Amino acid sequence: MGPEVVGFAAVGLCAYAADLGLFVWLRGPVGMDPIQAKALSFVAGCSVAYLGNALGTYRRRAAGVSRLRQYGAFFAVNVAGALVQLLCIAVSHYGLGFTSPRADTISGAGVGMVLATALRFWGTRTLVFRSRPGGGSDAVVASAMEPAERGRLGSWTG
Repeated sequence: MGPEVVGFAAVGLCAYAADLGLFVWLRGPVGMDPIQAKALSFVAGCSVAYLGNALGTYRRRAAGVSRLRQYGAFFAVNVAGALVQLLCIAVSHYGLGFTSPRADTISGAGVGMVLATALRFWGTRTLVFRSRPGGGSDAVVASAMEPAERGRLGSWTG
């Protein structure tokens, strides 16, 4: 699992950089509303993360599933992660009364980011790029070569 964690983290850093860079550009030179800018940068960051994970970290698990369906599930997992970060800020700021900018940063970008990253890793691994029963991509090749129930070879022969 070590290489998977490293790959996921590297892709996450690239996605974070894309999200942050686009947000700063849209808010600054473009002069866009902060909510619109964040929405666009969030979608861009999700897209970068999906592409990096689909073509890199989980490329061997991506076989046989629609990319659009995978992206939809990936986007939903990332929205759940964003909601975790918002929930951490809400609990800290409104529930516990820690209202300083530093406390908001610690709860959202610190605690919230750690919890959201754990959720995103779990969701990406188990819901988006889940391995097939019997061991991932090797199982796909093996199942095509093993006899099927009615004595035919795998489904590729008809």
